[in-house]
Amino acid sequence: MDRLQLLNDIKLPFAEVLGLKFTEASETGVKAEMVVRPELCTRPAILHGGAVMAFADTLGAAATVLNLPEGKGTTTIESKTNFVGPAPVGTTVMGETTPVHRGRRTMVWTTRITTAEGKLVAVVTQTQMVL
Repeated sequence: MDRLQLLNDIKLPFAEVLGLKFTEASETGVKAEMVVRPELCTRPAILHGGAVMAFADTLGAAATVLNLPEGKGTTTIESKTNFVGPAPVGTTVMGETTPVHRGRRTMVWTTRITTAEGKLVAVVTQTQMVL
Protein backbone atom coordinates (compact mmCIF):
# COMPACT_ATOMS: atom_id res chain seq x y z
CA MET A 1 0.00 0.00 0.00
CA ASP A 2 1.15 3.54 -0.73
CA ARG A 3 2.60 5.22 2.39
CA LEU A 4 0.51 8.37 2.00
CA GLN A 5 -2.64 6.30 1.58
CA LEU A 6 -1.68 4.27 4.67
CA LEU A 7 -1.36 7.39 6.85
CA ASN A 8 -4.62 8.89 5.59
CA ASP A 9 -6.44 5.54 6.07
CA ILE A 10 -5.31 5.09 9.71
CA LYS A 11 -7.80 7.78 10.81
CA LEU A 12 -6.08 8.78 14.05
CA PRO A 13 -8.89 10.18 16.25
CA PHE A 14 -7.02 13.26 17.50
CA ALA A 15 -5.63 14.02 14.03
CA GLU A 16 -9.23 13.96 12.83
CA VAL A 17 -10.19 16.49 15.55
CA LEU A 18 -7.32 18.72 14.40
CA GLY A 19 -8.42 18.39 10.78
CA LEU A 20 -4.95 17.21 9.79
CA LYS A 21 -4.49 15.95 6.24
CA PHE A 22 -1.31 14.12 5.23
CA THR A 23 -0.04 15.34 1.85
CA GLU A 24 3.29 13.47 1.41
CA ALA A 25 4.81 10.44 3.11
CA SER A 26 8.04 8.47 2.89
CA GLU A 27 10.60 6.93 5.27
CA THR A 28 12.53 10.20 5.15
CA GLY A 29 9.70 12.59 5.89
CA VAL A 30 6.06 13.40 6.21
CA LYS A 31 4.11 16.50 5.19
CA ALA A 32 0.63 17.53 6.26
CA GLU A 33 -1.63 20.54 6.38
CA MET A 34 -4.29 21.84 8.72
CA VAL A 35 -6.69 24.79 8.60
CA VAL A 36 -6.63 26.97 11.72
CA ARG A 37 -10.23 26.82 12.94
CA PRO A 38 -11.63 28.94 15.81
CA GLU A 39 -11.84 25.93 18.12
CA LEU A 40 -8.06 25.41 17.76
CA CYS A 41 -7.29 29.00 18.77
CA THR A 42 -6.46 31.02 21.83
CA ARG A 43 -7.18 34.75 22.23
CA PRO A 44 -6.60 36.66 20.09
CA ALA A 45 -7.75 34.26 17.37
CA ILE A 46 -4.39 32.55 16.69
CA LEU A 47 -3.47 28.87 16.71
CA HIS A 48 -3.07 27.58 20.28
CA GLY A 49 0.40 26.32 21.21
CA GLY A 50 -1.03 22.96 22.22
CA ALA A 51 -2.55 22.53 18.76
CA VAL A 52 0.83 23.40 17.20
CA MET A 53 2.53 20.76 19.35
CA ALA A 54 -0.17 18.15 18.65
CA PHE A 55 0.12 18.78 14.91
CA ALA A 56 3.90 18.29 15.03
CA ASP A 57 3.68 15.29 17.36
CA THR A 58 1.32 13.55 14.96
CA LEU A 59 3.71 14.10 12.05
CA GLY A 60 6.72 12.78 13.99
CA ALA A 61 4.79 9.73 15.12
CA ALA A 62 3.56 9.09 11.58
CA ALA A 63 7.10 9.34 10.21
CA THR A 64 8.27 6.87 12.85
CA VAL A 65 5.47 4.45 11.96
CA LEU A 66 6.71 4.44 8.37
CA ASN A 67 10.14 3.32 9.64
CA LEU A 68 9.07 0.67 12.17
CA PRO A 69 9.89 -3.00 11.82
CA GLU A 70 6.89 -5.33 11.55
CA GLY A 71 5.04 -5.68 14.86
CA LYS A 72 6.64 -2.64 16.55
CA GLY A 73 4.95 0.48 17.90
CA THR A 74 6.00 3.94 19.01
CA THR A 75 5.42 6.60 21.63
CA THR A 76 6.74 10.12 22.10
CA ILE A 77 9.26 10.35 24.94
CA GLU A 78 10.46 13.94 24.48
CA SER A 79 9.35 17.04 22.61
CA LYS A 80 10.64 20.61 22.42
CA THR A 81 8.86 23.45 20.65
CA ASN A 82 10.18 26.84 19.60
CA PHE A 83 7.26 29.15 18.82
CA VAL A 84 8.31 31.72 16.24
CA GLY A 85 5.19 33.40 14.84
CA PRO A 86 1.38 33.31 14.94
CA ALA A 87 -1.02 31.50 12.65
CA PRO A 88 -4.31 33.43 12.61
CA VAL A 89 -7.70 31.76 12.34
CA GLY A 90 -8.44 30.86 8.72
CA THR A 91 -4.77 30.26 7.93
CA THR A 92 -3.63 26.94 6.50
CA VAL A 93 -0.52 25.67 8.27
CA MET A 94 1.87 23.23 6.67
CA GLY A 95 4.04 20.80 8.59
CA GLU A 96 7.16 19.09 7.28
CA THR A 97 8.91 16.43 9.37
CA THR A 98 12.46 15.31 8.59
CA PRO A 99 14.69 12.82 10.40
CA VAL A 100 17.55 13.75 12.69
CA HIS A 101 18.13 10.12 13.74
CA ARG A 102 16.41 6.86 12.75
CA GLY A 103 17.68 4.16 15.08
CA ARG A 104 16.51 0.78 16.32
CA ARG A 105 15.41 2.07 19.74
CA THR A 106 14.67 5.75 19.14
CA MET A 107 13.98 8.12 16.28
CA VAL A 108 14.36 11.89 16.41
CA TRP A 109 12.42 14.17 14.07
CA THR A 110 12.33 17.91 13.41
CA THR A 111 9.08 19.44 12.24
CA ARG A 112 8.86 22.90 10.72
CA ILE A 113 5.40 24.43 10.77
CA THR A 114 4.77 27.32 8.40
CA THR A 115 1.81 29.20 7.00
CA ALA A 116 0.88 28.46 3.40
CA GLU A 117 2.67 31.72 2.57
CA GLY A 118 5.90 30.35 4.06
CA LYS A 119 5.96 32.29 7.35
CA LEU A 120 7.57 30.17 10.11
CA VAL A 121 5.20 29.38 13.00
CA ALA A 122 7.21 26.84 15.01
CA VAL A 123 10.04 24.33 15.00
CA VAL A 124 9.51 21.12 16.98
CA THR A 125 12.08 18.45 17.77
CA GLN A 126 10.77 15.20 19.20
CA THR A 127 12.08 11.80 20.18
CA GLN A 128 10.02 8.69 19.49
CA MET A 129 10.76 5.45 21.30
CA VAL A 130 10.39 2.22 19.33
CA LEU A 131 8.29 -0.22 21.38
